[in-house]
Amino acid sequence: MTSVATTHVPAGHGHFGGLVWTLIRTDFKTRYHGTVGGFVWALLKPLTMFLVLLAVFSYVFASEPQYRLDLIIGLFLYEFFQEATKSGLLSLRAKGYLLTKARFPSWVVVVTSASNAAVTLALFSVVLLVFLALSGRAPTASAVALYAVYQLHYLAIVTGFSLAASVLFMRFRDLNQVWEVVTHAGFFVAPIIYPLGILPERMHGWLYLWPPTPIILFSRSVLVDGRVPSALAHALLTVEAVGILAIGALVYRARAPRVAEYL
Repeated sequence: MTSVATTHVPAGHGHFGGLVWTLIRTDFKTRYHGTVGGFVWALLKPLTMFLVLLAVFSYVFASEPQYRLDLIIGLFLYEFFQEATKSGLLSLRAKGYLLTKARFPSWVVVVTSASNAAVTLALFSVVLLVFLALSGRAPTASAVALYAVYQLHYLAIVTGFSLAASVLFMRFRDLNQVWEVVTHAGFFVAPIIYPLGILPERMHGWLYLWPPTPIILFSRSVLVDGRVPSALAHALLTVEAVGILAIGALVYRARAPRVAEYL
């Protein structure tokens, strides 16, 4: 095992912040260990993907700049969801060795599993905001703040799913394949490559039940359209995020004591 994969976990409540930072740092180093560019790739990936997508869709949809930006935002936000939930689902299985070497709450491993995906999303957001500013479409400070709030909701949703899925996966190994199929199908459920308006209005409510849908639509609305969703829409998003987080925490609490049996 390389030194990058070896984690020295601080013990005690006073070192809880150090524990979280150690897990995040180890994930980050492991991901880019052995590459020439190292952590520079974390900066280049969202930038290069943004530029490539912008160039391609500028050519394909030259007459529809609004669609081009909507598509790029949707693709990046959905990629975060796919990567973060997959990492969360596999987190306990992948890092079970940590649980046998030190005493600390196992849920910390699950919660920090989305750190790499979160870093990429944060860097993409910076690239997007810089592009909007340079193109004369800089969003207002309140719009940026709302966008940040939406991403916090997204993190809560991902965390809730990860907490439940990580313990269920220890018992039901098919869950990984099932979730892969669901997220691939969900790509076409979320309005990423098509505008929501082309579908009958009676279907909109069902699409909003798929968590990425409101995050993608609200993010586009405040950053690109300059429109703020209604208070009711915000309230429903919060209810959805808190509900998923609470259910995930309950499932985790019920099944976590048996995780050691499957390590």
